[in-house]
Amino acid sequence: MATATWNGTVIARSDRTIVVEGNHYFPPDDVDPAYLRESSARSVCPWKGVAGYYDVVVDGDVNAGAAWFYADPKPAAADIRGYIAFWRGVRVDT
Repeated sequence: MATATWNGTVIARSDRTIVVEGNHYFPPDDVDPAYLRESSARSVCPWKGVAGYYDVVVDGDVNAGAAWFYADPKPAAADIRGYIAFWRGVRVDT
């Protein structure tokens, strides 16, 4: 079971994560959308494609761009389509 926590609040919990490059990608159904706010930030990975970002928001505190996802990944990353990963201080425990 993997759990993503920020500011003492569980944002995601799943036993179905996919680990890619050391990051746990959580199925969207296992992430609480109440703590995510869409961001306009984008980045590009040469083999996964264009990443979109969410800000993680807990009790009014904002962790900008702390979650990312690939809505339309390249074929090599098709397994993580729509899955959400975390960084920037969001703790992922397994």
